[in-house]
Amino acid sequence: MSNIKVRFAPSPTGPLHIGGARSALFNYLFAVSNQGELVLRIEDTDVDRSKREYEQEIIESLHWLGIKWTEGMGARGKNGPYRQTERVSIYQEYAQNLLESGQAYYCFCTEEELEQERQELISKGETPRYLGKCRYLSDAEKEAKIDQGIKPTIRFQVPANKIYVVDDIVRGRVSFESDGIGDFIILKSDGLPTYNFAVVIDDVLMGITHVIRAEEHLPNTPRQLMIYEALNFKRPAFAHISLILGSDRQKMSKRHGATSLIQYREMGYLPAAMFNFLSLMGWAPEGEEQLLSPSEIAGAFTLDRVSKSPAVFDMDKLNWINQQYIKKLDISELTSLVKPFLDNSPYAGSIGQMSQEKYELMIATVRDHLVCLSDITQEVAVIFDQIEYETEALQVLQSEGVQAVLQTFADEFPASNSPEDMKQHLKAVMKKTGAKAKNVFMPVRCAVSGKVHGPDLPNLISIWGKEETLNRIDAAIKIIHKGF
Repeated sequence: MSNIKVRFAPSPTGPLHIGGARSALFNYLFAVSNQGELVLRIEDTDVDRSKREYEQEIIESLHWLGIKWTEGMGARGKNGPYRQTERVSIYQEYAQNLLESGQAYYCFCTEEELEQERQELISKGETPRYLGKCRYLSDAEKEAKIDQGIKPTIRFQVPANKIYVVDDIVRGRVSFESDGIGDFIILKSDGLPTYNFAVVIDDVLMGITHVIRAEEHLPNTPRQLMIYEALNFKRPAFAHISLILGSDRQKMSKRHGATSLIQYREMGYLPAAMFNFLSLMGWAPEGEEQLLSPSEIAGAFTLDRVSKSPAVFDMDKLNWINQQYIKKLDISELTSLVKPFLDNSPYAGSIGQMSQEKYELMIATVRDHLVCLSDITQEVAVIFDQIEYETEALQVLQSEGVQAVLQTFADEFPASNSPEDMKQHLKAVMKKTGAKAKNVFMPVRCAVSGKVHGPDLPNLISIWGKEETLNRIDAAIKIIHKGF
């Protein structure tokens, strides 16, 4: 397949949400897998809600996710400008063409009149739509309205009794009847275009061959097909990808957790993990492998493997994928990535006094427990917080022979306390006391951390060093003497 060109065209009315990120990703994957091009343009004609800071946030989020585009915002391109508010004269020219060809007309109806018509149709059990009142105004009537200072909109004249068909790559053949669609506005009274008009003009002038977008845009398709036909434009191929649902099978919203990509970045999810996870939401590669690199995903991506069934945002799956990616990181890279979280933690001062060797050992010790990078603060707490003994830990410390194990551990503590030295020391305690491994490792863990589970014990002891470790052992022995 050659000369493929797709686009992602977000509205900058808020941060990039998960659904938008998935749409952008599928467009990117389709372009890469077909040696095609991706255009990024901004649909900002909702001037009251569109903000440049959201635009920048969207661009940064796409960069973070690893999506690259060849044309559009911040890239070269001969089809600009790439903000719709900077293309208004283009839309007005095409709207004028439709007026002159009799396929569009001026509409002077007020909001009140339109609402009254809407309510009347609803009361009759009919689909609310514009019935074409201004279609039949004479030139004199139009001039009179203009003389009254009424600024008209421009409406497209919907053909009667016509079936519009689209062979959607994902959803199959879909048909729409024109009679259920009233004449719709293509240019508002302030001269700005509506979405269904502007998107057609932009896609044609920018050479878009495939429109890959969310299923919620499917109802817009017949209006756009009418514009393509009226202007003698070649229509692109369409692929409407499924909605994203929460775990309760309802449309994803804030009640399901974070909805914007930037929130996941701030929580410490890795971009490669999010790339991997989003690619599997509605698309499946051949085989059972779930952990795939961006290049592997792009090489395998095809639209015919995109499901028409809704995708479910499975937080457990995202967490599992992210954890696997964290485990694969080099310690030097991981230490760099968690630094911002640790710098803002209560332990920043103590960490600043650690040697680089101990700092990296600490990160390596807790790495396998990290689901996302922000978990680092919680996971290193066992190293810096005062001991709070869990009930189960106190029960272990009450066990027979525990004091002897702890006393031997303290009395025979070696001068060197590397993780390997600590492993050998714990084995030596086993040998000297005759206790089994679990009857040495568990009491020592409970004594020094107050918990029955946690990071690798020899590593923890090595991080604390001899003085801190023996202080903790001594505190536990005193607790045993007091009888809890």
